[in-house]
Amino acid sequence: MSATSLLPVPYSKTVGYGRLLKAKLSLLVVFSALVTYLTVATNVSWYSIIGLVIGGFLITGASNGLNQIIEIKTDALMERTQNRPLPQHVLSHVQALVFTCCILIAGLWVLWNFSGMRSALLGLLSVVLYVCVYTPLKRITPFSVLIGAFPGALPTLIGGVAASSSIEQYRFSMVLFFIQFFWQFPHFWALAWFNHDDYARAGFHLLPSKGGKDAATRFQILFYTSILLPVSVLPFALGFTGVLSTLVAVICGIALVIQAYIFYRLKSDAQAKKLFFVTLIYLPLVQLAFITHV
Repeated sequence: MSATSLLPVPYSKTVGYGRLLKAKLSLLVVFSALVTYLTVATNVSWYSIIGLVIGGFLITGASNGLNQIIEIKTDALMERTQNRPLPQHVLSHVQALVFTCCILIAGLWVLWNFSGMRSALLGLLSVVLYVCVYTPLKRITPFSVLIGAFPGALPTLIGGVAASSSIEQYRFSMVLFFIQFFWQFPHFWALAWFNHDDYARAGFHLLPSKGGKDAATRFQILFYTSILLPVSVLPFALGFTGVLSTLVAVICGIALVIQAYIFYRLKSDAQAKKLFFVTLIYLPLVQLAFITHV
């Protein structure tokens, strides 16, 4: 890392608090919870929707903030994270901790009172798994990605339990949970592939193979991508969705598998970036298709 890599960046404390929340990522998480709610609910409540949007955004932002507090030293070592507010000293540890704890409490309160106790408890579980389990394991074992996939998929259940009043609705929520769970492996491993050197500089072990960027890693990416195809058909097989929405999911899944196979064969950072981009398109398209139930 060059001597100039940590020069102060021109943004205020207000912007720093916003970056601590990682607003774009938090909104994507809220999207998953909201889409699941709208997919599963038989009677839509704006009260519950408000709780999911505001409460979900706040607890996700708190998770991101707590993660940055824990990883301040490693964030300073990586090019992709060294301009975050804590490595740049835009915010102090105390400011960041007080802020994140306040929004965490506020987020849980909103979820509990607007979307229900079960949503709030699952929200708290996601924070604990992400901050207390996944974050420290990132420097110890590549199995951290498997652990991290659970809190990463929990937004579907947070939205699902806010809408659910029957066993059938719970089952549908669980199917959507597994789609998002398995989606995270190609998504995150593709990211870890083209950022491998950056992560290695900070001591993170994220690719599934001990060899790092090798054939075993590429095979596992292709394998877990392929699992999405049968899993995405489960909503139809269980009678939750129709033919058209399932067809959209299958077409999106085939496109994702094709890109994963191209990456497997060509093994380049450029193809890993393309795979990462395709995963970003895949999930919202499939989730939106299932809302229609057609």
